Amino acid sequence: MSLDIQCEQLSDARWAELLPLLQQCQVVRLDDCGLTEARCGDISSALRVNPALTELSLRSNELGDAGVHCVLQGLQSPSCKIQKLSLQNCYLTGAGCGVLSGTLRSLPTLQELHLSDNLLGDAGLQLLCEGLLDPQCRLEKLQLEYCNLSAASCEPLASVLRAKPDFKELTVSNNDINEAGVRVLCQGLKDSPCQLEALKLESCGITSNNCRDLCSIVASKASLRELALGSNKLGDVGIAELCPGLLHPSSSLRTLWIWECGITAKGCADLCRVLRTKESLKELSLAGNELGDEGARLLCETLLEPGCQLESLWVKSCSFTAACCSHFSSVLTQNKFLLELQISNNRLGDAGVQELCKGLGQPGSVLRVLWLGDCDMSDSSCSSLAATLLANHSLRELDLSNNCLGDAGVLQLVESVRQPGCLLEQLVLYDIYWSEAMEDRLQALEEEKPSLRVIS
Repeated sequence: MSLDIQCEQLSDARWAELLPLLQQCQVVRLDDCGLTEARCGDISSALRVNPALTELSLRSNELGDAGVHCVLQGLQSPSCKIQKLSLQNCYLTGAGCGVLSGTLRSLPTLQELHLSDNLLGDAGLQLLCEGLLDPQCRLEKLQLEYCNLSAASCEPLASVLRAKPDFKELTVSNNDINEAGVRVLCQGLKDSPCQLEALKLESCGITSNNCRDLCSIVASKASLRELALGSNKLGDVGIAELCPGLLHPSSSLRTLWIWECGITAKGCADLCRVLRTKESLKELSLAGNELGDEGARLLCETLLEPGCQLESLWVKSCSFTAACCSHFSSVLTQNKFLLELQISNNRLGDAGVQELCKGLGQPGSVLRVLWLGDCDMSDSSCSSLAATLLANHSLRELDLSNNCLGDAGVLQLVESVRQPGCLLEQLVLYDIYWSEAMEDRLQALEEEKPSLRVIS
């Protein structure tokens, strides 16, 4: 039994209705509900008598240190079996971490703790780690995104990693831990017996100088499935340092996020060696890297290799033009693994989109999700897209947002989508402007075809 409420300001009457459910539900999520310290006494009392609770989420509520303290008191019951606690963006500060640290010592069932978007600082993180190091604490997943941490926090975190063999996931993205901090974290991971599954270090000030250490982690942690390094200045040099780890026989990485990392076609060539070799790699984001059409060609040639089994490719904002679309068209026709392609914000134009449609319209196409937002297409592309939607039986989601489409083009799409043979389930048309008459047509389309959502 779950109580899941988001983005609802709770009146006193509504709150009174919910309190009995707080005492019974196994999962309680009250995210962005305008809760403050004043409600925390009620929450604490309800949780104290709820032995079924396994998950509590109070994200984006202005609880403050005192409110969080009060809620945590409700979890002190000997019968409490909570496994997941989310306090993201709850106005917790470093001063409140002492109480949280003490709570961790008394909650041996807690496996997952989300504290992102709280200004804990290095002092707060130090207090938190004291609780994490307690033998009674068996935490497996910790999220600390946007917590105002510096390199000084990395030694306490490294100590936790060394001491906790059950640790599986660490998120420290969007903290200025920089080269020195990442080096300390990597050393902690090297020394740790933990079977880490996910490491997220996006926008942390990592440079190419850290990539050899990261390479060692990828090679030594056969359990690692997800590595997120987006928005760090790795460059082609860093990618070249990282790839030997990705190519290591023990590496079984599934997801690699390296968006906005200063990678060019040269770095792309190194990554293609990994894609050809590692069937385990299923999701890759290269968004925001200046790969150009040469990088696109290299990727597409690799996607046609039998050893590449990538399922999701994000290449938004990669400086592609229509010149690369024949390569992508071949991939869409021949590749039997790629299910999702995010290629928005590239200047493909009508000629490029029409080339993609040739591939999508072939019987062998298996793609399910395609993003073509902000690709400089006009109504001229819509006849090709409309025909493709009838010929293609795999595509379920199509995003055409922020393109210069008008009533004439949208009408062609509507006429195809409304046909029983079109299996599209979601059509996204943000920032496209049409007449009131067309608005009525789109609303009528959704009523006529309940399986379809038009999002605009």
